[in-house]
Parts: sequence; C-alpha cells; structure tokens
Amino acid sequence: MDFAFLRQHPHLLPSFLTHQRIRETPVGGGSISSASRLTLDDGTSLFAKSWPHPEGPPPGFFAAEAAGLRWLREAAAAPVPEVIADLPNLLVLEWIEPGEATEAGALEFGRGLARLHAAGADAFGAPWPGYIGSLPMDNTPSSGPWSSWYAERRLLPYAVLSRENGALYRADIDRIERLAAQLGDFDPGEPPARLHGDLWPGNVLWDETGRGWLVDPAAHGGNRLTDVACLGLFGGLAYQAAVLDAYQEVFPLPSGWRGTLPCHRLFLMLVHTALFGGGYRSAVLAELDALGL
Repeated sequence: MDFAFLRQHPHLLPSFLTHQRIRETPVGGGSISSASRLTLDDGTSLFAKSWPHPEGPPPGFFAAEAAGLRWLREAAAAPVPEVIADLPNLLVLEWIEPGEATEAGALEFGRGLARLHAAGADAFGAPWPGYIGSLPMDNTPSSGPWSSWYAERRLLPYAVLSRENGALYRADIDRIERLAAQLGDFDPGEPPARLHGDLWPGNVLWDETGRGWLVDPAAHGGNRLTDVACLGLFGGLAYQAAVLDAYQEVFPLPSGWRGTLPCHRLFLMLVHTALFGGGYRSAVLAELDALGL
C-alpha cells in the first residue's frame, strides 16, 4: 500500500494492518489511545491512533477528534496535522517528525494560536459530539453567554462525575457551585473563539524545525483564555513567555486576564479528577483557593 492508494481506499487500512502488510512501529501516544508509526511501501510515514481495548472506543470517539482537527486546520492559522483516514476504530494523521522547541518556533506558535482564536466559532460548543480524554464532552451549540455555558457544559458535569467516583467531597462541589454562580465576573463578553480545548503542553508537538503543532484536540467554540490558561499546566509550555508575547501582538488579551486563569484551568483539573480520581483533588482545590472561593 502506498500513500496514493491509501488516500483512495482508506477503508482497507485495517485489513492491511491485520495481515501485517504495513510496517507498524509503536510510539508514545498518551494514556487513552495506542499509537504507532505506519511506514507505507513508498516510504511515507503516518501516525495512527487506535483503541487499546477489545470492546472498541466509545461511539464517535475518533470521529470527534478528526472533526476537531479538520476544523482547526480550516483556519489556516497554527500548524495542525492533516487527517488521512477517519475510521470508527482508527485515526490516521500525517506524520510530524518530532524535535525540540526553539524561541523562533515559540513566537510563530504564539502568533498562530492568536490567529486561530480570532478565526472564531459559530457558537459555544461545536456541531459534533465531543470527547475530552475518554469522557464525553457536551458540545451542544449555544449562543451563550459564556459564563452560563461554561458552568453548565464544562465545570459542573465533571464536578458531578468527580463526586460520584469519590474524587471530590460535597464541600468541594459547594465551592465549585459558588464559582458557577459568579462566572459572570470572569466573562469578558467576547464572541466564541476557535479553541483547541485541551491545550496542556503535552498537546503541543514541536517538530524537527522547532515549530509547534496542535495535536489531540477537544476542539470547540469557547473562551480563548481556556487555551491560554492550560498552556501553563504541568510545568508550562516551552518558551511560554515568548508564546504569550507573540500572541498579544496579534490578538491582545482582555484586561485582567491573568486573574481569571484559575477558573479556566479548573475545567481540565475536573476532567482529571473525573478520569483518574482523587490524586488530582489538590489541583482542583488549588485553583479554587486562587480564586478566593
């Protein structure tokens, strides 16, 4: 199978893989999916993600990621891998040769992220059902305001899941509900931005030239500060100050934006407690403490 044949017949790819007609090399792909490098007969390399469990992925799991990648790529703003094949149990993307971040690449990434956000979205949410990690994410389109949409579709659902699995206590949920009632104070009133949606530093792939690519999105229309806030998680993005300086040159952030970042990081921390349990409770509480709640 060469690349031209694959483009014409993507549905045949699982059969070729089953019968070992394509060289497949495992690579790191995160905690949810299995990942591999596919090498075709013409030497083309591709990146493939599959579900590691025999029962198969949740319905529409890879379709949601493919839709998000295509939507982000349509903006022609920041580098996003091309979707080559989108199948129920398999997602195949162009291969990005990994490398190290450079300051020049970080500046380019910051400008591209700003252009991506400025490209906007038709609504908060998205036209496709979403996932973040392996959890469903309610993307039902909404005209807003952002504050009520974010409370109802992002914070509270994962807080409830985290209470149900024992990761959070009733008192923690009370604090999150108080924040939900006050989110209007953190709403700059901007229209929906085109978001990656899960932009922690591990979802920026630096290539061999030092450019930053957007991978593994939970894409939707939302408040751009959600992406900006997540860049600082888990040690922060390489050359983060340069990224933010370049971003501000293209699409200046609203007044007082730094003080609102904990409420945006809280979303991803709640996803972690919902997925992985009480080990992330302290991270949730730290964001609430930072907000004075």
